[in-house]
Amino acid sequence: MGKFTEQSKQLLELVGGKSNIAAVSHCVTRMRFVLNDPSKADVPAIEKIKGVKGTFTQAGQFQVIIGQEVQEFYNDFTAVSGVEGVSKDQVKKAAKQNQNQLQKIMSAIAEIFAPIIPALVVGGLILGFRNVIGEIDFGNGTIVSQSQFWAGVHSFLWLIGEAIFHMLPVGICWSITKKMGTTQILGIVLGCTLVSGQLLNAYGVAGAAADAIPKWDFGFAQVNMIGYQAQVIPAILAGFCLVFLERFFNKICPKVISMIVVPFFSLVLAVMASHFILGPIGWKIGSWISAGVHAGLTSSVNWLFAGVFGMFYAPLVITGLHHMTNAIDTQLVADFGGTILWPMIALSNIAQGSAVLGMIFLQKKNAKTQEVSIPACISCYLGVTEPAMFGVNLKYGFPFFSAMIGSCIAAVISVASGVMANSIGVGGIPGILSIQTRFMGVFALSMLVAIVVPFVLTTIVGKNRLSTEDLYGEAEDEEDTTQAVEPEMHSVVNGVDLTKVVAGTPIAIEKVEDAVFSKKLMGDGIGIIPSDETIYAPANGVVKVTMDDSKHAIGLKLDNGADALIHVGIDTVQMNGEGFEYLVEKEQKVTEGQPLLRFSKKQF
Repeated sequence: MGKFTEQSKQLLELVGGKSNIAAVSHCVTRMRFVLNDPSKADVPAIEKIKGVKGTFTQAGQFQVIIGQEVQEFYNDFTAVSGVEGVSKDQVKKAAKQNQNQLQKIMSAIAEIFAPIIPALVVGGLILGFRNVIGEIDFGNGTIVSQSQFWAGVHSFLWLIGEAIFHMLPVGICWSITKKMGTTQILGIVLGCTLVSGQLLNAYGVAGAAADAIPKWDFGFAQVNMIGYQAQVIPAILAGFCLVFLERFFNKICPKVISMIVVPFFSLVLAVMASHFILGPIGWKIGSWISAGVHAGLTSSVNWLFAGVFGMFYAPLVITGLHHMTNAIDTQLVADFGGTILWPMIALSNIAQGSAVLGMIFLQKKNAKTQEVSIPACISCYLGVTEPAMFGVNLKYGFPFFSAMIGSCIAAVISVASGVMANSIGVGGIPGILSIQTRFMGVFALSMLVAIVVPFVLTTIVGKNRLSTEDLYGEAEDEEDTTQAVEPEMHSVVNGVDLTKVVAGTPIAIEKVEDAVFSKKLMGDGIGIIPSDETIYAPANGVVKVTMDDSKHAIGLKLDNGADALIHVGIDTVQMNGEGFEYLVEKEQKVTEGQPLLRFSKKQF
């Protein structure tokens, strides 16, 4: 009978039993569970188990904090439960099962767009700048209309903007093939066929007569030659179609001729499916959405439609079908002398930008995320939402939904007040200049709602949802080791000077970016920003805890009876030992100043 057998039995029952455990692993301080039904875990009761120091849930993992004896606890638990432990990577993979279908879809979309985020950020800034100089009337006309130089800049920048946004299907098809491990050049070629200059540009379809649309004539059938510039759904469908076909032909084709057969049939059939079936289906979905928008705007319950449209316009942007609203806006201007629809679009864009602003506030100490978030927020406030949505909001999920809620409320206020724009303008904060003068005050109120609500919701939810790594990123090296110890920090604990562990700058334990340590769930101590790469024993003792797989931590039983846990880095358990080297063995006696562990800061 093990030391923690009884506690293990209690924990097994309180997490919902063996049948509720999809996977279990451990690190140096905590057990990591993936539960089939997280709601079955009795958290208050678990935290009362002797030896359990706390719990928290992160990235789909239910983590039970044990401390230095976690290895022994884990061994007793697996023996009692009959659950075989798995690697931390397998736990992470299994944790995805706790995502609902919408989260999985959003995650998949975010993964597809992740490689092309830099281009979207650049494109967003360029289009936002073009909107400012080419669309806003400053009294004497736009900047472009008053200066040939700026007119030339406006025209030149569209070369880049068109390449990024109109040709977006090329990037999407490439990204899908890259993500799925198939031939990337075939994805690029497929994307090019969706935006070829031989086809009628997607933006010109709405105004083209049926007999003016070019066609492929096969004798027995004709197919419209329509391009899918900036369209996301047709590109995604086409990309996955190509992946399916290439995998299928790779399975059935002999290796000796696969180099010829697989690319040929995969690409040709994928292009045919994209233009003959998948593209038209995506286009039809767009037509249905446009018809619904028009009906809602002209009904007696347009305020209700405003809430629905304000809520779901951002998801519409994801599909690329939002471009269809341009035709509706033009018709509304012609029929009613203005458009009620366009102000809601501007408010939705502002709301998405405000959610990003909330993330900027939450992640103000994470320099890496700021590089994407700040440009994305600026471009969003100038009317281009793709960088904000795909680069930030969809990545985390909750900012996207916070923006949808803010957009919904702002849209109801706008439509209920009859706010109308003279025409389509800049789809962001400068868009107020396109609003008819008598409605500017109410629209300003709507803008305020679209700014405040998403920002507040994002910050409130984000404080509970974001991990330490999300908030702060990776710790930067600190070269200055002469900084004075802060008054509130106690570097001597249980008679041991903890600054002897490693050369560097000591910080208070409360500032360590891991709640397990900062909340002193493992006891008192300090943090040290290292300037060296060797860990030393702070006093005489015996090595009691080692991590054979990750090697990122070591535990000592000191001669004065105190326990000492030395943990290197934040979430370094995920590195699987890369960059770490033990210099001592378990149960080995060590003396003060003896090297225990060597690590590489370059790996962090």
